[in-house]
Amino acid sequence: MTSVQDDKMGGDDPAREGTERKRLGVLIGGSGLIGGTLAHYFKTQTEHEIDIRAPSSKKLSIRNADDIKNYLIRARPDFVINSAVAALDCDAQLAFEVNYLGCVNLARACCALGIPYIHISSAATLPNGENLSEEDHLPLSPALTHYAKSKLMAERTLRHMGKTQGLDFTIIRLAIVYGEHDHKIHGFHRLFFSIADEAMPFMVTRKGVKHSYTNANKIPYFVHHVLNHRDEFSGETYHLVDKEPVEMAELILTIRSYLELNRPREIYVPYPVIRSGKVFLQWLASILNWFGISVRLPPELIFLEHFYKTQTLSSLKLRESSFVDPFPQETIYTALPRLVVYYLERWGHLNLITTFNEEFLGKFELEEDFVQNPRNLLNSIHADSIAPFPELATLRQEEQQDAP
Repeated sequence: MTSVQDDKMGGDDPAREGTERKRLGVLIGGSGLIGGTLAHYFKTQTEHEIDIRAPSSKKLSIRNADDIKNYLIRARPDFVINSAVAALDCDAQLAFEVNYLGCVNLARACCALGIPYIHISSAATLPNGENLSEEDHLPLSPALTHYAKSKLMAERTLRHMGKTQGLDFTIIRLAIVYGEHDHKIHGFHRLFFSIADEAMPFMVTRKGVKHSYTNANKIPYFVHHVLNHRDEFSGETYHLVDKEPVEMAELILTIRSYLELNRPREIYVPYPVIRSGKVFLQWLASILNWFGISVRLPPELIFLEHFYKTQTLSSLKLRESSFVDPFPQETIYTALPRLVVYYLERWGHLNLITTFNEEFLGKFELEEDFVQNPRNLLNSIHADSIAPFPELATLRQEEQQDAP
């Protein structure tokens, strides 16, 4: 079976030998929700067609042009996917070097090698409004956040390189992403966590505000299709979003209903009040830092204004393309039941939320022994449960017998 690799290099790679050589791809940002979903897909769904490598930042830092050149010279991939992104609240230098300069240097390398470059972008490059098309974008100005500015610059440079250097690229814009296996609490999952933790007493939005959502599980299917149909998708930008936008207030109340909570109460707090609270929290955090108490506010606060303004992306171009939605009926609402179970279980194990532990984690039968009598538990395991696995022992014996 194909595996995600980050160490194996050179011309002696057996995965690239044979009469029908697999395509080799390099995935940047494989540890995040989007990158991890892509890596898992190519690992399990394309075993006879595509081999993927997902180097860590220690092996390939996209902030370093020499790292990019040296890695791609050794790997000689057939395509590159970039899903890397700097932290939302990072400083200007990191945002510029990761989100923009890293993207440009990857594109330069792909252009030199004559291979496709798939770039994952964001709706942060778009203004507020309804039914926004792929041609819409924010004006590039100093007032933008570092995140939006760097992502917008990356999009513009890729299009410029397509026209002037012949770069074979595709930009995939995502909206608010939802899905399992996000080990960080950010984006939609920050909203979900705030509700589950009962940290949102009132509605931090207003009625009628809508946003588009992106199903993380659909991303790899689209990327795979884009790679297989370069004539159609080269040089293009696509919005990969669910067909129907979602009203934020309705989503919050639906999550509250699933969790059987009383909060947040359906009282809508005006944005000026929320903005004042944000300023106060930032001031308080700076005061606490003077006393050596490190306080880090959620980076999603940079998007706080968007909780009060509609932004919906048109999916018409996507629907009119040759891509067929693998899960046409799935939305954030149909995904909620499994998201609730997955994240409450994960957050419960990490002691981030204790309210739902017993319901979602089940009873830990050895908990009392582990907590109160660890010595007795250790002795019982030594007595009953440390023998080598017989199946693996048999396998080793068979290998020894077959060895010359």
